[in-house]
Amino acid sequence: MKTTNSLSQSHKILFLNTLAFTVCFACWTLNGVLVTFLVDNGIFNWSVVQVGWLLGIPILTGSIMRLPIGILTDKFGGKYVFSLLLLLSSIPLFLLPYADSFLMFAVLSFFFGMVGTSFAVGIGYTSIWYPKEWQGRALGIFGMGNAGAAITTFLAPSLLNHFSVDDPQNGWKILPVIYAVSLVVIGVAFLIFAQNKKLENNGKTISQMLTPLKSERVWRFGAYYFLVFGCFVAYSQWLLPNFMNVYQTSLVMGGLFATMFSLPSGVIRAFGGYLSDKFGARKVMYWVLSSSVILSALLAIPKMEIITSGPGILAAKKGVVNQINDKTVKVGDKEYSIAQKSENENENAIFPTTTSWQNVVVSHNQSVAKKELIAKGVTVIKFDANMWVFLILVILIGISWGIGKAAVYKHIPEYFPTEVGVVGGMVGMIGGLGGFFGPIIFGYLLTATGIWSSSWIFILIFSITCLVWMHYTITQLSKQKQLKTKKVKLEPAY
Repeated sequence: MKTTNSLSQSHKILFLNTLAFTVCFACWTLNGVLVTFLVDNGIFNWSVVQVGWLLGIPILTGSIMRLPIGILTDKFGGKYVFSLLLLLSSIPLFLLPYADSFLMFAVLSFFFGMVGTSFAVGIGYTSIWYPKEWQGRALGIFGMGNAGAAITTFLAPSLLNHFSVDDPQNGWKILPVIYAVSLVVIGVAFLIFAQNKKLENNGKTISQMLTPLKSERVWRFGAYYFLVFGCFVAYSQWLLPNFMNVYQTSLVMGGLFATMFSLPSGVIRAFGGYLSDKFGARKVMYWVLSSSVILSALLAIPKMEIITSGPGILAAKKGVVNQINDKTVKVGDKEYSIAQKSENENENAIFPTTTSWQNVVVSHNQSVAKKELIAKGVTVIKFDANMWVFLILVILIGISWGIGKAAVYKHIPEYFPTEVGVVGGMVGMIGGLGGFFGPIIFGYLLTATGIWSSSWIFILIFSITCLVWMHYTITQLSKQKQLKTKKVKLEPAY
């Protein structure tokens, strides 16, 4: 009965945590829609570089501050840290309507970006309420708050358009106020309904609390999270211009496709927690990293045409060219058929299509030797990277990463049971930095190669690196265990 009551209280805390994290994640990604709207409607004349910074600043703040916020959660408990975070983060959102310059908008974005640290608070505050066998599911359910990004993508554009009907210049100012009010409501609810709980060994100094960060395991988990969370955040923004440039979709359709990537990835996280509890986080991460390698390899194939030499025609015997037309070339008494270029193009085919034809390279009355080239062969291999196949692969890799996000955080309470906030904050910080640096890396790769799929080549290489690192570490640990077992068996019994 005690266990049932305990789990009931735990579930209440989990509900509050998940609700707060969802609202925070929606606020964290607000600039992606709001800044785009302000520039497109000529309300602010910001350059592309300035827009990029305004999109990235909240992500950066929410990433680098996760570690100190995680430490505070371990030290003081999640109730007060989460409540204070929600209430204080609402202030810059209330002030955002008064921003009249890039600098002021950037400063306020920096401060409301603190909502991104809610992940570090929620991870520490959720895990402490659940026994080991429940933590994977609980952390997976909490992580579903990532779907807050999809809420902003769906609702914010419609709300901005609605508010701007009567007042095109100032209507947008209502939106950040709505977001601010939602943070205040959840913050007050936390103070009223949540019960505080913190780690028993909270007497550690800051230096002692940071000791786990010396472990290679923390950085390995951070690398996994850079992939499954950081790249998820990066592609939530990067897929829209990708679809519009490669497949010429509209803004609305491109946004819908991007949402089809981000929404399932957030929702599936709870299932990832269940799988981690049932099969173990290690097995799940093997599956996630392997699928990331396979899917990114398929996505790395660009939409392209390859023009190469094809089968040509050689003279069977010497002679003089006495006739040339579109379909034949006659040399002496020998007539050669010329393959024509087909005008029927199979647009958006799933598999590569091949077209071959021949171009005559001899002229009338020319003397031709035996085995001399009469018509040069040309072959074009065309791969359309079918949009619907691309979309399905994108959704699948998003789902894989969503499961991986839960599996990474299942590891943390197992290996660092008394430092979940610190380690979770560090891992979350590394992952969040992936969301900040990802689009920058993708942009440089696109500029250098001119290929949109170059970002997926980066994902492929990084996925392979994580998989090899994980397998090598596990193999080494397995060998060490075997050596210890043999040593124990060889020791004489007294």
